[in-house]
Amino acid sequence: MHDTRFNYTLDQLKQMAQDVLRQAKAAGASAAEAEISLGFGQNVTVRLDEVETIEYNRDKGLSVSVYFGQRRGHASTSDLSPQALNDTVQAACSIARHTAQDPFCGLADPTLLAHEICDLDLYHPWDISVEDAIELAKTCEAAALTYDRRLNNSEGASVSAHEGLFAYANSNGFCGGYPTSRHALSCSVIAEQGEMMQRDYWYSTARAAGDLESAETVGRKAGERTVRRLGARQLDTRQTAVLFEPGLASGLISNFVSAISGGNLYRKSSFLLDCLGQQVFSPIVDISERPHISRGLASSPFDHEGVVTHDRELVSGGILQGYVLSSYSARKLGMHSTGNAGGNHNLIVRSGEHDFAGLVNMMGTGLIVTELLGQGTNPVTGDYSRGAAGFWVEHGEIQYPVEEITIAGNLKNMFRGIVAVGNDVLVQGSKQCGSLLIERMTVAGE
Repeated sequence: MHDTRFNYTLDQLKQMAQDVLRQAKAAGASAAEAEISLGFGQNVTVRLDEVETIEYNRDKGLSVSVYFGQRRGHASTSDLSPQALNDTVQAACSIARHTAQDPFCGLADPTLLAHEICDLDLYHPWDISVEDAIELAKTCEAAALTYDRRLNNSEGASVSAHEGLFAYANSNGFCGGYPTSRHALSCSVIAEQGEMMQRDYWYSTARAAGDLESAETVGRKAGERTVRRLGARQLDTRQTAVLFEPGLASGLISNFVSAISGGNLYRKSSFLLDCLGQQVFSPIVDISERPHISRGLASSPFDHEGVVTHDRELVSGGILQGYVLSSYSARKLGMHSTGNAGGNHNLIVRSGEHDFAGLVNMMGTGLIVTELLGQGTNPVTGDYSRGAAGFWVEHGEIQYPVEEITIAGNLKNMFRGIVAVGNDVLVQGSKQCGSLLIERMTVAGE
């Protein structure tokens, strides 16, 4: 089906990638790899029931890396004509001839390459017309604005649809590719009460349009999340338990992934250096990687180097079981690629028994964090300090919204201080995690 929707078929992309490899070999390269990708999509945004933007995008590109022994050259182009492909190969070869030797560069280990490429059901085109997308966005925004009369302004509702197709090949005999899709629906609105204004948003994303939350649900959640922030206060400085909503909890897992990623490890710029086999999380935390989930937002049968992906446990009982490595970073560390060139695939934090309300009740007294501001994370020391907003909880019940506060701690202590993982999992990206309850952090306010 995808062959009729792109300017090239998958077989044509594979053939072009193989041609590029042959040209590189003819130019004297000892090894080479190439990726060719196509993509197109549309995005419609409506604000206050009027069309604000209609955007179309169509992209294509080739990237090629050539190796002259231990010298590497890389070049890319958005022109897929035969002459442009040849010029790009020659440019990469010219760069490689003038580059210093690097004993760790090169293609992935041939024994690790994927031989059978499983279909993970990642391609679901959404044939939505611009007119229908506009109506869907209007429905979404209307559901938000009619949730409460204090919702009197909007930053808009958007509907987007995207499709992509790629092929990757290397001179060790690998050649593979597949089509993908990703669609989204989002809404952001503003509420006013007296002189106080608040904004919040909600969105849903999926491989298939049928898996998206309904426009009414997305709008209603955006409205609800915005209104509940009205009347926010500051807190005075204190030490307290902190409960991170699922979307923000996934951000903490991202901090963890960054710390165990090869690039940061071999540069010694990670707060989790030499922690393999050690306790890095609370014993209740288990994190697994599941690359082959059907329709998964980060599913892939192979990584960006053609290395086969496989299920594995990253954290068991709080103990670190593995790193996140590409071929290059693995060689630098004297290890093997983990199939993570290009990033992680569907990290799943095992859920506990409590839903969000159960975690709030369990916390008793503390802070729920629903928004984080700024980039106050030090990847070398693990020091963590972010602007925040959310809700103050006493006796297991939300008392009032809070804003203009800062939460601070150290990620090492925060990870080991996780006392509960919620079952309120939110699937919006490559990490799937419920709310995280952390025993103690510093909250700075007035």
